[in-house]
Amino acid sequence: MPATNNAREREIRPSVVFRKVTGGFRSDWGAQIHAGYRSVTGTAALHGQTALQSISQLLAGTFTPTPST
Repeated sequence: MPATNNAREREIRPSVVFRKVTGGFRSDWGAQIHAGYRSVTGTAALHGQTALQSISQLLAGTFTPTPST
């Protein structure tokens, strides 16, 4: 077990920067879409896939996220 939570903080950093640069989300729907996109592409990156591959799998119904531990 690592002594810090630095890896998790680095994982959410792109979303924080996006929110600050764009001035925040205008709706709950937009925030949910962005969170879903980051979740799907982040999971894919951990498995060595590109964002395009993961979104294509999601639209085709073949994307299977791994359960969190």
